[in-house]
Amino acid sequence: MKTNQEKLLEVKKLMGKLQKDVPHQIEAFSKFMTATEKPTVLEVKQTELINVALAISAQCEWCIALHVKGAVDAGATKEEILEAAMQAVLMHGGPALMYMILVENAIEEFTQE
Repeated sequence: MKTNQEKLLEVKKLMGKLQKDVPHQIEAFSKFMTATEKPTVLEVKQTELINVALAISAQCEWCIALHVKGAVDAGATKEEILEAAMQAVLMHGGPALMYMILVENAIEEFTQE
């Protein structure tokens, strides 16, 4: 099983490859992502906590790693991350609950850095 740091490196590698293979699309996506994640009404921590829940709902291991890391970096506590994650469980039930394993692992890994 890959660590969350390894998953983040895979995302970085993919983005670099796609910048060469489909530069216009990745540039547009990156601009949209930057604009959407820019703090406005919601603070970065709030956005990352929402994204943790959405990553669980989407069942995306790489997104869970990315957004748990983002939440930790933005100052979210373990309790805040777990509470946000439980919102996905509320809406998606048992399968989302199993993704809490990945969330717990990511919290442990990124809070030990």
